Amino acid sequence: MGEVSTVGIDLAKSVFQAHGEDASGGVVFRKKLRRDQVLPFFSTLPRCVVAMEANASAHYWARELAALGHDTKLIPPAYVKPFVKRQKNDMADAEAICEAAQRPTMRFVQGKSAEAQASAVVFRTRDLLVRQRTQLINALRGHLTEFGYIVRQGVGHVGKLVEIVADPASDLPAEARPVLAVIAQGLQALQEQIALLDREIASRAKANPVAKRLMTIPGVGPVTATALVALAPAASTFRRGRDFAAWLGLVPRQHSSGGKERLGRTTKMGERSLRRLLILGASSATKVAARKPDKASAWLAGMLARKPRMLVTVAFANKMARIVWALMAHGGTYRAPAAA
Repeated sequence: MGEVSTVGIDLAKSVFQAHGEDASGGVVFRKKLRRDQVLPFFSTLPRCVVAMEANASAHYWARELAALGHDTKLIPPAYVKPFVKRQKNDMADAEAICEAAQRPTMRFVQGKSAEAQASAVVFRTRDLLVRQRTQLINALRGHLTEFGYIVRQGVGHVGKLVEIVADPASDLPAEARPVLAVIAQGLQALQEQIALLDREIASRAKANPVAKRLMTIPGVGPVTATALVALAPAASTFRRGRDFAAWLGLVPRQHSSGGKERLGRTTKMGERSLRRLLILGASSATKVAARKPDKASAWLAGMLARKPRMLVTVAFANKMARIVWALMAHGGTYRAPAAA
């Protein structure tokens, strides 16, 4: 049995499982560790590769183990699953992680610094508040519909919902009015909190030179630009713009065989928050182009004339992702192509 060269660790909240192998693939140890034992144990090991699945706490442990001198690797869980033999348990998972890390073609996740994770908190929080706002809007609209009040969908019509609840002249039942007022007050509070986060994001976009350059792309606003800076890996991670678009899940899913190419719907892999923001920006741009085709680019106008708008929206989001990668990799600002 040789010296340990690769360790796979199955992360958990309290009890961790470590599996170590030497350079020839022989098992050196299988060890169960409590949370407070992890760092002392790895401090006694010689410098080696420590692999783990890329989950919620993986970036923290990668930083801590790297500080001890180890070479840390984060693996997408989907790439570990094929290496699990028969039964699934912590010991089998740790062994599978160790084996996957030794594959020469394995793709790893880039580790994040604490600052990078902190800068992403504002977007996670905003997404949470927006989802809560949508829930309250739907609940309030649904309750008012039961009493004969119909209000159009959309955030822009929230004020009408609140006005109906606050209006003493409305014929809402006395038993329902105070309860609906609670929903309306929560909705107004969420609106203020989201506006506060939007101002914070806008200030970050103005202060960041990369975000300012990205905002020159049609369909990319302060929220999308700042999110791309905070959540996207370094541009050097990808060889070309298509690879970045594929990482975002904006390319067709392949199911080809026998030399016959079969392309399906988009893969929807990668960072879904960025994919959603790009599609929202592309949707806004295509909506404007559909109303004013004379002001749209030749490519976008031609696509809208031949294809369904939703398909064009996703294609335009893919195009935006490639432009984003080009600006992040090579610098400069967006320049619209010259008219033919």
